[in-house]
Amino acid sequence: MKFGPVALGEAEGAILAHSLQAGGRRLRKAHRLTAADIRDLRDAGVEEVIAAVLEPGDLDEDAAAARIAEILEAPGAEIRPPSTGRVNIHAADAGLFTVDKRTIDAINAVDPAVTVATLANFAPVEAGQMVATVKIIPFAVSAAIIARIEAAVAAARPFAIEPFRPHRVGLIQTVLPNVKDSVLDKTARITADRLSRSASRITEEDRPPHDTAKLVEAISAQVARNDMVLVFGASAVCDFDDVIPAAIRQAGGDVVRTGMPVDPGNLLVLGFIDGKPVIGAPGCARSPKLNGFDWVLDRLLSGLDISGDDIAGMGVGGLLMEIPTRPQPREKSAKPARKNPWIVLLAAGQSRRMGPSNKLLADFAGQPLVRRTAERAVASKADGLVAVLGHEAEAVSAALDGLAIKTAVNADYAHGLSTSLKAGIRALPPTASGALIMLADMPGITTGDLNRLVDAFAASGGAAIVRATHGGKRGNPVILPGVLFPEIERLEGDTGARHVVESAPVEIIDVELGAAASLDVDTPAALAAAGGALTGGEG
Repeated sequence: MKFGPVALGEAEGAILAHSLQAGGRRLRKAHRLTAADIRDLRDAGVEEVIAAVLEPGDLDEDAAAARIAEILEAPGAEIRPPSTGRVNIHAADAGLFTVDKRTIDAINAVDPAVTVATLANFAPVEAGQMVATVKIIPFAVSAAIIARIEAAVAAARPFAIEPFRPHRVGLIQTVLPNVKDSVLDKTARITADRLSRSASRITEEDRPPHDTAKLVEAISAQVARNDMVLVFGASAVCDFDDVIPAAIRQAGGDVVRTGMPVDPGNLLVLGFIDGKPVIGAPGCARSPKLNGFDWVLDRLLSGLDISGDDIAGMGVGGLLMEIPTRPQPREKSAKPARKNPWIVLLAAGQSRRMGPSNKLLADFAGQPLVRRTAERAVASKADGLVAVLGHEAEAVSAALDGLAIKTAVNADYAHGLSTSLKAGIRALPPTASGALIMLADMPGITTGDLNRLVDAFAASGGAAIVRATHGGKRGNPVILPGVLFPEIERLEGDTGARHVVESAPVEIIDVELGAAASLDVDTPAALAAAGGALTGGEG
């Protein structure tokens, strides 16, 4: 291919490098000039054009891109028609994308004129999702380059989509006296949702005591009737001979790995009994958020083998706290749904500095403070509200009567703020994109203030922490994206969300709200200054 200025008399069949006007028509970049185009350009006074002239054996950009896509021969993939030197390749079915990095690197090393980009190895994909794109940089490439690429691929399989296969799955959740049925029920729902992407289903569930002998019985029975068994322990695995790995061995199986270098997901156990996988799920798998359990589960559901060495090799890239949603480049897609958070209204505190009165029941313009705060929250753009109750729960609940909210009672409220945060997060629906943590004793926060925070969170795609500030100093409320919910579960005592905000590897967006962001009413004097009056409460 020759590229550069071309005399108009020699330009028929050349490919335009830039758009031109000719005879009232616009000839676009990459247009192949015809005899009629030449006449119109000559009439317009054009004597030469900047163009590419193909030589014998050259393929134009679309033909070259289409030919390389054919060479790739990806099982389970659909090749889309070429356009402007690009061919996009999509998954025909939901499954796991696998790619040979050495082959793709070899293709891209042949010549800078040809590029191939793909998703990461073992990326889960949906039917119709783009998995790879071929792009030709110049307007044409020689047949010799195509031949070198074909030689680089040879008999290799550059990539493929391994379709998910339906499995019959047994679920076991061991229990201890402190384990709540609601937690087990939620885990079962989330696990069923996780399996639905492969059309797999839970066929049975057992809830034996967290005891090795009882677990051996449950595993043995379920393995006989299912393709896979998932075990959620009431207590996290802390030793290679702990209850779950010990039970797999005693049931006649082999444990190929206890622990994995993926966080969250460290405490996973993988074993096999009669060739059927038995997975001891880490605690983070009770959440729908991505964790190491998904990496192992997806490989098994797509029929791929996985060994202890495979799991040991997952450390690079295994820090999952900040995996962004990868876009599908170069193609238009539907506008993503707005990601509005839920509000978690913390209303469980004991108001110790208020004497016998509960400050949340203090009168503000004829209504209790907690109701005033909740009404403003309900009127915001947030998707919903969970009020966490604790101290004088019945009285506070009565003050909220009639509002369209959910309530969660934190029986452990006396053990610190962290317990209320956990109770609030656990009460959110699985679809919640984030949590706006709001203190119920902040009378200055308006619906407009909340909407500004929600808008900032939605603009980030639901990926950032959004924090209210006063004069540039951090305040409240704060929005935590759903990816940080597992971090809340790790808090203890009277620790609030600040620790999570300051330690998380997530973008922080500050929204200046003024004095309202730092005004709470922790003392009778502060409450009176804010326009409230104590009523005596229930205490």
